[in-house]
Amino acid sequence: MSSSANRPFREDEVADYERRRYRGLDQRIVHRRELRILRRILSLIERETPVRTPAYALDAPCGYGRFSGLLLERGYRLVSSDLSPAMVRRARMRDAISISPMGIVGNLTQGLPFRVGAFSAILSMRFFHHLHDAVDRRRALEEFAHASSSWIILSYYQANRLHVLQRKMRRAVKRSRTRIKMITRADFVSEARAAGFEIVRIIPLFRGIHAHHIALLRKARAKS
Repeated sequence: MSSSANRPFREDEVADYERRRYRGLDQRIVHRRELRILRRILSLIERETPVRTPAYALDAPCGYGRFSGLLLERGYRLVSSDLSPAMVRRARMRDAISISPMGIVGNLTQGLPFRVGAFSAILSMRFFHHLHDAVDRRRALEEFAHASSSWIILSYYQANRLHVLQRKMRRAVKRSRTRIKMITRADFVSEARAAGFEIVRIIPLFRGIHAHHIALLRKARAKS
């Protein structure tokens, strides 16, 4: 997770970001909807492959640990990873379950130091749409494919004209410098499959209104 200046968040910026990011009514609604979808997806994963001890989950990028509790309550041993050391420290602080909360600073497009299949599940929320170059998206997906033994939960922004208009109006009012990359569903599916994933389910945050979609991917089984 990087700041608007394309650099890792500092300690003071993390505290400010956590305080204000989901303070507004619209963002609180988005947050609750994301949690609802993620619980639904995690339940689906558990029906397919019940969590066994030890089962590790990677949250990358973890941000300030908004979803740490969700993964921990499902019985995963959590590893929090982010480009920002301050974000990793904050995410570890939100882990009140583990004896020694685990975290690592890393760049998804440059490679992560994990063995093949280290994680039963990988969660990557609100990251993919910051990758404007298809090469960077491919590298991130390849890193996930390397580190995952099975499941990936990944969010992306699917091309949506109404949401594009909403963002243009918001930038005009708030002078926001944030730019996101929306891709078509076909492009997302193609990129995910090229990295070695099967598409299990894609769930829109708010169908037809919001571009944010949350996808459940499964690592494709090697052909015998």
